[in-house]
Amino acid sequence: MKLDILVFASHPDDAELSCSGTIISQIDKGNKVGIVDLTRGELGTRGNSELRAKEAEEAAMLMQLSVRENLRFADGFFESDKAHLIEIIKVIRKYQPEIVLANAIGDRHPDHGQGSSLITRACFLSGLAKIETELYGQSQTEWRPKQVYHYIQDRYIKPDFVIDITPYWGKKVEVIKTFKSQFFDADSKEPITYISSPDFIPFQEARAMEMGHSIGVKYGEGFTKEKQLGVKDLFDLF
Repeated sequence: MKLDILVFASHPDDAELSCSGTIISQIDKGNKVGIVDLTRGELGTRGNSELRAKEAEEAAMLMQLSVRENLRFADGFFESDKAHLIEIIKVIRKYQPEIVLANAIGDRHPDHGQGSSLITRACFLSGLAKIETELYGQSQTEWRPKQVYHYIQDRYIKPDFVIDITPYWGKKVEVIKTFKSQFFDADSKEPITYISSPDFIPFQEARAMEMGHSIGVKYGEGFTKEKQLGVKDLFDLF
């Protein structure tokens, strides 16, 4: 299956928190979007990998993703080495996305920056014909996405552009809340964490409003670019 947009996330819920409004809006426009989670989030204080897999699947159904996979890299310990790069290259060549969305270039959780760097390298290497890969016993052809953008996560990073997600904010909140094990639940007996505090979801809304305010809308999601962007018409900008 060829995808228009492939989203990589170091952990299940990274994409939901950071760019699910954009994902939902692109699917609403008829584009095919998939998510590939690098790890199962097994080091998370709350829940476990099996529960997070179920939550990720529920989120995928709610967003109407075309595909969701998990590469099962070691949470907290995956490296930017050949073995990990090859696995990501296989996925890029499998889905042949025009656009890739990846983790923030640097963030509170070191896996986010690590994942960001890994995806950037893999997207370039995937376009080199002399790197040979196979999937299901079949040789793959080289493929390089046209653009790689990085979503913004916990730490503030000045965006290079902002997507208006105002019509999709309510759906984004629904998607985030599918990860019940990770966020605030008054009845939960699990330890309180940074992201499970009652203030975390309001922080997410404040961030979205800050991004939206910068472009004159209510809610937005910010991204950074890897190369210069261009437009053919001034009226493409607002």
